[in-house]
Amino acid sequence: MARGVAVLLFLLLAGCAGVTALLGDSLAFTQAQLQQQLERRFPRDYPQAGGLLSLSLLNPRLSIPPGDDRLHVAFDVGIGTLGRSSRTPAGRFALTSGLRFDPATRGLHLDAPRLEDVAVPALGGTMNATVRDALNAWLLDYARNEPVYRLDDGLLARLGARRIARTRIADGQVRIELEN
Repeated sequence: MARGVAVLLFLLLAGCAGVTALLGDSLAFTQAQLQQQLERRFPRDYPQAGGLLSLSLLNPRLSIPPGDDRLHVAFDVGIGTLGRSSRTPAGRFALTSGLRFDPATRGLHLDAPRLEDVAVPALGGTMNATVRDALNAWLLDYARNEPVYRLDDGLLARLGARRIARTRIADGQVRIELEN
């Protein structure tokens, strides 16, 4: 009986410690947490040229390098045409970005994303205007409409009246700073 009470007391204290940490000045998310949510949303298909061409983004890989204040995200790119599946990687591209919180989606969105590297061997190793335009259009649309990470209802409920002031990327984590 005493052992059961001790375990219950420990669990209650651990729960209180979690709430106290949550109600501090910030929330932190790791690369692994962001990667897990990002993977759920891919692969994604984007028809182009009236359906004659299809681009697919596959295999997202997110990292937060130590000392960097931007996310690094790489994707495989599939190019589908008649007889070729867009789900087969034909190249890759990488971008870096800050993050911003959007209350409408309750999510963390790319902020000021930049294409950093594009390699599409199927196009001779360089990116043609069609692929560049499609990637840039996708990048702007994605940053505007699609969160990289969505805060769940439980977390938002525990925040109560606290407001999300800003989002920072530092020390290999995404940190959401809170204010009353």
